[in-house]
Amino acid sequence: MSLPIVINLGLPKSGTTTLARALREAGFTVADYRIRPADTENPELRGRFVGGLIYEGYFTTGDPLEHLEDFNAFTEINKLRRGHSFWPQTDFGVIEAIRQHHPSTRFLASSRNPRDHAMSLLRWSDLGSHRLPKLTVPGLPVGYGETGQERARWISAHHAFLDRIFDGDPNYLKFDIANPEAREKIAAHLGCDLPWWGRLNVNSTDSKSNNISKVAS
Repeated sequence: MSLPIVINLGLPKSGTTTLARALREAGFTVADYRIRPADTENPELRGRFVGGLIYEGYFTTGDPLEHLEDFNAFTEINKLRRGHSFWPQTDFGVIEAIRQHHPSTRFLASSRNPRDHAMSLLRWSDLGSHRLPKLTVPGLPVGYGETGQERARWISAHHAFLDRIFDGDPNYLKFDIANPEAREKIAAHLGCDLPWWGRLNVNSTDSKSNNISKVAS
């Protein structure tokens, strides 16, 4: 069975790590946030950030996936690190270029309750306390994003943006990671089985047990 290209347009801490494992278990070749040595045999890609490679392709050839042919699934595509702020999931030009160059791409938008999501961002390293409010992020200018209300408004606006530009597009699926039917919805959207589904990359304050059911990132 031929697997489609899959791109998740969700924000960090919305189930991206869980989705990455689920797609790997289903046979996809996944790039999640940063390309690790085990992900590719191409030494030029190792250590590179997915968001940076997407923009490199977009601005050099017009195809955001030009340099990512080793992969067919991308689960977290932003970068907010070392002064760099890349958010292709918020960029209309990048999304439209992917749709034009790869019209059969299946888009996902991982989501969760905006308030819970905002709090999870705060608890994850210095993402919510420093990087989001200190660096320019689409929809969050410098100085905004420090409060839960500001982050929740940003999260809600991002999904409203995606819902608007993908309105009526059968290649797009927004899913809530808390929905017990998420696995089945994703599998149907991609046209393949998902043999594994769980919750990974827990925030320590979110953990309720030591089993596999942990708060997703």
